[in-house]
Amino acid sequence: MIFYRFFTVLFICLHSSFLIAQEQDKVDFLTAKVRLFPNEQTSELRGEVTYRFTVLQQTDSVFLDAKNMQFSKVVLNNKKVKFTGDSKMLRIYKKLKKGKEYELSLHYVTKPTQTLYFFGWNKEDSTNNQIWTQGQGKYTSHWLPSFDDMNEKVEFDLSITFSKEYEVIANGNLEKTSISNDLKTWEFNMNHPMSSYLLAFAIGNYRKIEQFSSSGVPLELYYYPSDSTKTEPTYRYNKQIFNFLEEEIGVPYPWGVYKQIPVRDFLYAGMENTTATIFSDAYIVDSIGFNDKNYITINAHELAHQWFGNLVTEVDSNHHWLHEGFATYYAYLTEKELFGADHFYWKFHSTAIELDKSSKNNTGEALSNPKASSLTFYEKGAWALMALQQQIGAEAFKKGIKAYLNKNQFSNVTIPKFLSEMEQASQQDLSNFKKVWLLNTVFPIAEAKRILKETSPSIATFYKLQRELSVSKENNSVIIDRYWKDNSSIELKKRIVQFYTKFLSNTIKESILRSDNVSLRQALVLATEKITTEESDYFMPFLEDKSYVTIENILYKLWIYNPEERFKYLDKTKGVIGLSNKNVRLLWLALAIMTKEYELQNKQKYLRELQSYTSKTEYFETRQLAFSYINDLFYLTEENLKDLANATSHPVWQFKKFARNLVDELVKHEQYKQAFETLEFQIKEAEFRYIKSKL
Repeated sequence: MIFYRFFTVLFICLHSSFLIAQEQDKVDFLTAKVRLFPNEQTSELRGEVTYRFTVLQQTDSVFLDAKNMQFSKVVLNNKKVKFTGDSKMLRIYKKLKKGKEYELSLHYVTKPTQTLYFFGWNKEDSTNNQIWTQGQGKYTSHWLPSFDDMNEKVEFDLSITFSKEYEVIANGNLEKTSISNDLKTWEFNMNHPMSSYLLAFAIGNYRKIEQFSSSGVPLELYYYPSDSTKTEPTYRYNKQIFNFLEEEIGVPYPWGVYKQIPVRDFLYAGMENTTATIFSDAYIVDSIGFNDKNYITINAHELAHQWFGNLVTEVDSNHHWLHEGFATYYAYLTEKELFGADHFYWKFHSTAIELDKSSKNNTGEALSNPKASSLTFYEKGAWALMALQQQIGAEAFKKGIKAYLNKNQFSNVTIPKFLSEMEQASQQDLSNFKKVWLLNTVFPIAEAKRILKETSPSIATFYKLQRELSVSKENNSVIIDRYWKDNSSIELKKRIVQFYTKFLSNTIKESILRSDNVSLRQALVLATEKITTEESDYFMPFLEDKSYVTIENILYKLWIYNPEERFKYLDKTKGVIGLSNKNVRLLWLALAIMTKEYELQNKQKYLRELQSYTSKTEYFETRQLAFSYINDLFYLTEENLKDLANATSHPVWQFKKFARNLVDELVKHEQYKQAFETLEFQIKEAEFRYIKSKL
C-alpha cells in the first residue's frame, strides 16, 4: 500500500498496525466460496462462506476472526456443530482428525463500523453512491469471517449480489454474471491462494477501459462516467508501467488480471488488493492537474505489491520492509524508466535529506523495527535496495530477486530468506549490508552521498556548488549564474531555485519566465515569499500556468502584496476550479468575498457557494479547505455546523482529527456552543457524540 503524505508528497500512515495475530497451526485452510449481499439502505452485509480445510494435527477446535457478527448457520461437513462467538472471534468445537478434510459453512450478518464503507445512499448524495472495502493488514474480519494472520493463505472466490444499476468489481477473474429481477450477481474466481487482508470489492457507477499488457494480461481501468475526459491523464503510461515492471522484476505477473478502481474519500492513496487496486479518486486529474498530483507513482507502487506483498507475503511486521521498501523502490525505478535517471536520483536525494534529518533528531529507526514509520519502511527501505543493487551489481540483483520470488511464491517470507537468495546470487557476504542498512537506526548519509555523487552528475555538481558557495569570496549570484548557464539539468536548477532563491539574478528569473517547464516555474513561485510592486508584472503570467498549485500560490501572493491590482488577478482566474479539492476555486471565492467593491452584487452568492463546500457530498479535502476558509474569515452557519458534526466521525482519520480540533476551538465561544446545543436533536446520535462530549 502507498500512503502519500496526503497531500504533500510523502507517506503518512504506518503499516505497523499489523500486529501478530493469533495463529492456528494444526489446520490449513485451502479454499473459500464467499457469497455477499450488501444492503445499502441499512449499511449491513449478509454473507455466506464455505471453507475447505485439512487437519495437520489432531485438535478439538478451530477458529476464525469475526468482528461483531451474528451467525445464523454454522455447519461442519453438513452437520450442525457447537460454536461460540464474541465480538472478535468465532470458535468451533469438534474433534478433528489428522489428515482429514473438512468443509465449514457459515451464514452471518454484520454492520461493520470500519473496513466496509457505504458512501452516499441518502437524499443528500445520490450522484456518487459507493461501497468499498479497505482490509489493510488484518481488518477483513470486520466483513468476512477470515484470518487476521497473514500466514494463512486461501484461494478465495467471491460472489456478490447487488442492484443491476451498478458495477461490482472484486478480486479475480469475472467468470459470469446473472440477473434476477432488479438484482445482478457477479461471480469472481481466484486461481491462487492469498492472505485475507488482500480481499476487496467496490460497488459504484463505473465504466471501464480495457488494455492488454505485452504479455497478454487484461488491464481494467475503471472511471466515473462524468470523468471520461480525465481517463488519459489519470491512467497515463499505464501499459508502460505494467510492461516495465513485469520485465524489470523478471517474474511474470502471477494473478491473471489487473484492475484499478478509484473510490471517494479513500483512507489512503491506494491499496494493493490482489488483482484489484483501490485508490483515491483525488488522483483523477485533467491534463493540468497531472502536473501537480498524478497517479503514476501510486500506480507503480501498488502494482509492484502484486509481487512484493501479495505473491510473497511477510511473516509478520518485523519483515514489513519486504513489502513497502520493495514497492517504493520499484515505483521509483518505473519513474526512472519514464522520466529519466536525473529524476530518479534527485528523488533519492530528497529522501536522503529527510532520513538524515530524522537521524539527527534521534528519531531514526531500523528497518527491522515492526513499529517503524512510513518514512523508514518506504524511503529508507527503497534506499537499502538501491544500496544493495549498487553493491552487488544489477545482474546479481535481478537474479536474486527472481529466485526469491519463484522459490517463495504464494507463501510467506522473512528478511533472512531474502538475504540468503541475494547472497547466493551475488556470491557475497551481506552481513555488513544488513548491519548498516537494516539494523542500524541511523541513516548512513555519507554512504548515500557517495552513491549519489557516483551515479548522478547533476547531484555531484550540486554538492560542488554548495562547497563553492561556502568557501568562495566571489559574489553568490555570480557563482549561481555560472552554474545555471553551464548545466542543463532541470532537477538541478529546481534545487538551485529552492535553496538559493534570494541569490537568483534577473537573468535567471527571466529565463525561468521564458521556460515552458512547469515544474521549474512552480519551484520559483513556491520559493518566492513576497512579491514587490515592481515584480508583479513579471509574475502575472504565472496565473495562466499549466499547474493549479502554481496558480493558487501566485494568486494569493499577488493579491496580498499588490492590493491595487486585485480586480485584475481575480478576473484572470475567475473560472479556474483546480485539483479535486477545488484548491483554486475555494481560494478565489474567499478572496473575491474579501475584496472591497469587487462584484458587490455577487458577494452573497459567492459566500453561499463557499459555505456549500463543507457538505458531506464533497470530497473530504474540499470540505477541510472550506471549513478552514469559512472559520478563519467568515462565520460557520447552522448547515456548516451540521456538516462539521458529520466530519467528527469521518473514516479518514486526518479529516476526523481536523474536525474534532475545530470543534474543540469553537465550543470555547459561547455563540457556537449555544448553536451546537440547539442542533443536538437534528443530528444523528453517532455524529453528535464527539460534540456532546465537549459541551
